[in-house]
Amino acid sequence: MTKKKTAWLALLFIVVLLVIDQVIKIAVKTNMHLYESIWITDWFQIHFIENNGMAFGLSFINKYVLTIFRIVAVTLIGIYLHRQIQQGARTIYIVLLSLLLAGAAGNIIDCMFYGEIFTASSPFYVSYLVPFGQGYSGFLTGKVVDMFYFPLIVTTWPDWMPFWGGDEFIFFSPVFNFADACVSVSVVALFLFCRPELATLSVSNDEESSEEAVLNEKSSEKEVLNEESTEDET
Repeated sequence: MTKKKTAWLALLFIVVLLVIDQVIKIAVKTNMHLYESIWITDWFQIHFIENNGMAFGLSFINKYVLTIFRIVAVTLIGIYLHRQIQQGARTIYIVLLSLLLAGAAGNIIDCMFYGEIFTASSPFYVSYLVPFGQGYSGFLTGKVVDMFYFPLIVTTWPDWMPFWGGDEFIFFSPVFNFADACVSVSVVALFLFCRPELATLSVSNDEESSEEAVLNEKSSEKEVLNEESTEDET
């Protein structure tokens, strides 16, 4: 496969993943009340929540900082992906990098535009589209839509357990979305199937650091020689 075809296939793959992510989120946001659940099985629910933070509902960074960080990260991943395509990297590596890029970009769309085009979600009514700029929040501060919930084990802690005795225990309680899943799957698969490429990354960094060390040593040697020659002249 030529580099041009690989680039187009990677782009198509990213676009398809982003469309799937956004279709799911918009369908949930415009058809479900906030915190509403649809039971698929005892261990799988569509549970609509929104969050201001990172993947799986985490939130401990300022919203603007987090969104800008995401944009920078996606840009760097995109540049690296383009270079790998030009260097003829393995197809599986290109596919997994594309999956990572699409997942990282998916939640950025929520942050950038959802606050501008949707009304705020509520447990009492369903959100709906509004003219751009008349939504519930500003640019870069929209909330991320999450919906996949897998309470695989729901039980209670034994009464004799300190601190948590008698409390409910849920194994795998995070609620996440399609974009989060893309990021998680890509990272795990990269470590499982693309170790040679990841090793090359670390090796290249080691080589750069060693080259810098050699240059520093040479420069220090030159300084010593210059000082000695200066002393001899005097």
